[in-house]
Order: sequence, then structure tokens, then C-alpha cells
Amino acid sequence: MADPVISAAMDSAAGNRSGFMRFGIPEVWMRFLLALLGLILAFAAALFSTVTRESGSLWATVILASIALTLAVVVGLTTVPYLARRVVGGRVRDAFNYDVTGVGIAYVMTVLLIGIAALNTGNNLLYVIVAAMLAAILVSGVASAVVLRGLELDVRLPEQVFAGRPAKAEILVRNRRQWLPSFSISVLPLKIDKDKGKRSIRWRWEPATFGFPPGRVPAMQWVRLRDLRLRRVTDSADGASVKAIFSESAYFPYVPAGTEFTAEADLCFPRRGRYQQNSFGLATRFPFAFLTKTRRVALSREILVYPPVEPTDEFFEVLPLITGEFETFVRGRGDDLYLIRDYMPEDSARHVDWKATAKAGSLKVREFSREDERRVRLIFDNPEPGAVSDESYENAVTLAASLGWHFTEGNTEISFVAPGYNLGADIREFLGYLAAVDPQAGRSVLDTLEVSEDFNIILTTRPRGSIPASLWACSHFVFIESKS
Repeated sequence: MADPVISAAMDSAAGNRSGFMRFGIPEVWMRFLLALLGLILAFAAALFSTVTRESGSLWATVILASIALTLAVVVGLTTVPYLARRVVGGRVRDAFNYDVTGVGIAYVMTVLLIGIAALNTGNNLLYVIVAAMLAAILVSGVASAVVLRGLELDVRLPEQVFAGRPAKAEILVRNRRQWLPSFSISVLPLKIDKDKGKRSIRWRWEPATFGFPPGRVPAMQWVRLRDLRLRRVTDSADGASVKAIFSESAYFPYVPAGTEFTAEADLCFPRRGRYQQNSFGLATRFPFAFLTKTRRVALSREILVYPPVEPTDEFFEVLPLITGEFETFVRGRGDDLYLIRDYMPEDSARHVDWKATAKAGSLKVREFSREDERRVRLIFDNPEPGAVSDESYENAVTLAASLGWHFTEGNTEISFVAPGYNLGADIREFLGYLAAVDPQAGRSVLDTLEVSEDFNIILTTRPRGSIPASLWACSHFVFIESKS
């Protein structure tokens, strides 16, 4: 066991060091310092390789030259593009970006091997080959930028989309140039927007504990000392959780000058809600596939995905009950005969059916259908947050959408009532409300609901004893409850 005095002293020193070094290091500075260190080591390795060459040590020269070139290539591929994007103006930085492909990495490794051979042999032909191969990378970047210049992008979304139901979107690429065509164009959905969804990355020193032997529980370790560790922290800005519309790219192999081409993209959203795509990218690997060049297109699209309206098991359970109560409610005093039933004390004598009475031996009355029948009012009493589980809430929203769609397609005059919804009887407006609705605190809509001539279908979480008595005679209640 460690001496308590020594442990206390080390704890104090670690605490002072923690207080002195507890600060965030931006990733740009971390990358810059690592790049500077790598270049210093590469320069030192190159100097030592020259010394070993003069001394006649072939293997030491090869190893040191390889280390120098490897460090330079790693810094060039990992740090220089990042720092360039940070330093160059925002407009240019957002317009163009590139990534090294697998083919490009293999090509760079080949250049590296030929460069090592050129250093070791001093053959001028190998130097010429290396220079030509490096120039090919530069030509690839310039040609990619030229191919993407002059292209316009447009995205057309369907007007009506339901969750779980496939839909089609149109992606249009237009080449405004008069002479130059474009080759191998891909339209990419960019997941992180420049204004929304950006992630701030920094490095931070945090207190930690060193324990030995490692892998044991703290009580079984021989030594436990306070220490510091450097941890990478990623902060997500507002909008990082925005649900994207597209997940796949569209490909255009050839777009001639002055023409436009359209491609269809398959859409299928698993859940209702608001989906948004803030920006797209036009990318190409033309001509050699060493680099993937991307140009950001500031094009914003938004779509509201309705909840599914296909009948569910719960829909088939409640529909017969609703239909039965609805048929009972529409019995009235219209002109069309609805049924012949037994006489009730409150019935008028002028409605007695004497022929049916003589045949049955008891008083029978004729009942007629109401002149204003087939009027339904669908009421979604939005619960407070936490009143039911997320699954039960989503099932209730889906049931409300299915019932509204069912009665709209039938010979029924339907209207909708919900907290914060005052748009009337349009089913698509109500589906739009259900697409974006979330549980919210507030007064129940049943407290201010007026009884009318309509038959009410009410989805609510309120206890049965708290529902106004005037609603029971003209309503069917679907109680939203969490499943056990």
C-alpha cells in the first residue's frame, strides 16, 4: 500500500495541476501542433537520411527517408485540408470540399514508393515520374472543380406523404453551360448544415485515477493515484437532431451542356413528423477517382409526414363499437323508416304502427332516421407530457388519423376538434396537426366542449369519473392508456 503522506502530497500536486490545466483546447490548435510536430520529425528524418547516405549506410538511409515521406504524406492528407478549410473564406470553404478515395490512397502510396526509390537511386527518370503522378492529382482536383461549375440543383417533394408508405421525390440537375458537359455527378444529402447541426470539437483535461493492476475492481488494486487525462469533447449545436429527408444519393453519369436531367428518389419515413434537409451536395470523382470533389448547394426543403391511416388492430376493435353507437344515435324523426320497435311511454301515439301491433300482439312504433344524420365530430384530447407512454401516445395518434380518414371516405360529414386546432373539417389539415403534435400541458378540451347534434368520437386520457355527464349520451370514448 502507498504511504498516506506520499499519497496526500501527490493528491495535492495533482489537484493543483488539475486546476492549472483544466481548460479546453480547440481541435484546430491540436491539429496544428500535431502537424507542426510531424513536419519537424519529417525534416529531422530527412536530414539524418542525408547524413547516413554520405556515410554509406544504405538501410538507415532507406528507413529514415521512408519515415520522412510517410510523415509528410500523413500531415498532407489529414491536417492540411482541415486547416485550409478553416483558414480560407467561408464562401469558398462552403462551395468546395474534397475527400481522398480508396483509389487515391493507393495512388499516393505508389507515389511514395517511387519517391523512395528516386531518393535512393538518384535516377532522374524516377523524379520525372513522381512529378507527373503528383501533377495528375492536381489535374484531378482542377478538373473536378470545372465539372461541378455551372450546375443547378432542384428537389421536388410529394405533397402528401404518410409514415410507412413509399413515396417518390424528383431530383433535377441542370447544366447551364453552353459548351462543357458534366460527368459522373452525384447528388448527396449533407447531414450537417453550416448553420444547424454543427459539432464543436475540443480537447479538455479531466481528473482521472490511475490504478494498478489494471482491470481489477478499485478495492483490489495495489496503487491508486489521482491523474489527469486528455479527452475529446463533442458539443452538438441546436438542430443536430433534425430528421433528414434523404438518406441515399442520386447519380447522373452524363449531363450535356444546356440540358437538364431528372432522377427519382425513393422515400419512406418510419415515423410521423417534420423532416428537413437544409443543404445538398454536388459531388464527382471525375476524371481519375483520386478525389471526391463536393460543392455545397444551399437548398432547403421541408416535408410534413402524416401518421399512417391504414387500419390497425386497435382500429378494427373500436370500429364496430363506434358504428353501433353511431347507428343508435342517428335514430330520429325523419322521413325514412329506420326500424319498428316496442312502444315506450315517451313515444307519440301518431307513430304507432297498428299493423305491426296487431300482428305482434303488443304496441309497436315506427322510428325514422334523422334528417341530419351521418355527422361526426372527432375529438383528440391531447394529454399532458408523461400521462401515457410514448408507444400508447403514438398508437392514439395513429388511431385518430385512421378514424378521420375512414369517416371522410364514407358518406359522413366530419369535423375535428383538438387543443390548438381551429382549422375546421379539412382532413389534410387535421392530419398535418397530428403529424407534428406532441403531448402538452394545458386545459382539457372536454371542459369547454359544447354538446351539438353531432356524434362525438373522443380520444382522451381523462378518468371516466371526470368526464362531463352531458357527453356520455352522444359520444363514444376511446381511453388512451399505457399498456402494461
